[in-house]
Amino acid sequence: MNSSENSAAPTAPAVVKSDAQWREELTPAEYQVLRQAGTERPFTGEYWDSMQEGVYECRACGAELFTSKEKFSSHCGWPSFFAPLADGSVRYLHDNSLGMERIEVRCMSCDSHLGHLFKGEGYDTPTDERFCINSVSMTLREGPRELSPEAP
Repeated sequence: MNSSENSAAPTAPAVVKSDAQWREELTPAEYQVLRQAGTERPFTGEYWDSMQEGVYECRACGAELFTSKEKFSSHCGWPSFFAPLADGSVRYLHDNSLGMERIEVRCMSCDSHLGHLFKGEGYDTPTDERFCINSVSMTLREGPRELSPEAP
C-alpha cells in the first residue's frame, strides 16, 4: 500500500471525544502534540533512543501503532519506525505547514497527531521510509506482542 493512499477519504474515528474531554484526560504537553499537531523538542522524549521490546500504543486511545521490530536509530531525536504495525493503524494527511511539503501521520482510531512520514532518505531499512513520531504521542507496552484473534 502506498503510504499516502488513505488520505483522500478518511473514515470517522472510532474514538470521538470533545475538546474538553481531551483536555481533561491529557497533560498539556500531550494535548499540544496529540490534539494540536505540535512537535516535542528533539532528543527530549522518553522513547527517542529506546530499543526496548514492545508495542507502541497511541497515548490518547490505546490503539496499537508500531512495534519495536520496526523501530530503528535514525539519530534525528525522535522515535523512528520504517513501517506501522498494520496498514490500518495510522492514516496520512498532506501537510504544507512551515513552508514544507510533508506527510502527517495520525492515529486511525482517534485521529490524534503522531508525527510525520519521510520517504527516500536512504536509510537501510526495508521501506526507506521514516515514521518520525513524537514520544509523547505514544506509550510503550513492554514485552512481545500478544495476538488477539482479530489482530493483524
